Amino acid sequence: MSLAPPSAAVLSQEELAITAHELKSAPPERVLAWAERRFGANAVIASSFGAEDVVLIDLARQHAPSLRLFTLDTGRLPPETYELMETIRKRYGLEVETYFPQRERVEALEFSQGYFSFRKSIEARKECCAIRKVEPLRRALAGRQAWVTGLRREQSVTRTGVEVLELDKDHGGLVKLNPLAAWSAKQVWAYIRENGVPYNALHDRGYPSIGCAPCTRAVKPYEDERAGRWWWESAENRECGLHVSR
Repeated sequence: MSLAPPSAAVLSQEELAITAHELKSAPPERVLAWAERRFGANAVIASSFGAEDVVLIDLARQHAPSLRLFTLDTGRLPPETYELMETIRKRYGLEVETYFPQRERVEALEFSQGYFSFRKSIEARKECCAIRKVEPLRRALAGRQAWVTGLRREQSVTRTGVEVLELDKDHGGLVKLNPLAAWSAKQVWAYIRENGVPYNALHDRGYPSIGCAPCTRAVKPYEDERAGRWWWESAENRECGLHVSR
């Protein structure tokens, strides 16, 4: 059953300000523990199973076990991503809630625009992302009170302003938590290696950021982490719409 998003902000402005200040420099463990106390199963981790996401999943099993986990299956993910999803599901005994794009919209897009319409223009690419990601995300967040992401400020020029705690007005005032906002890539990988966390095999082949297969490539040593996403576009446009306030 599809639930409507909350009609008012989950946190009052006062609680938001106080909590944002308290969590601003807090380690991820403390941020997740707060989410567990405040929201429990009404909070969800949004995962594309990138390096940051597997760190969050591992940390959440220890500090926020009630949080649910969902992913968006666009229908064009690399096989390595599906392999990791299954590995994570079995290792942690998790239920992964999977949301797909609406079949009719995908069929109409491919019938009218072909299979690589996203290469034609920024607008065409955003239309594809809207169908395959943005609309399913709205369904995934319906009825939730908070969502947790793996966003980091260091990832790209479009994410330098990411805060640990934000109010997501685009989804009805949900709380948006980014526990790894201040982490570097070095910290992410140190955690993965020190704790034996499973990760996507493509990371070892030069893919620091992994999305849909046709829209992702390996990066060169001097390029930023998200340079391999929609590489034919300028850096300031390389977002799919999931984390862009409209």
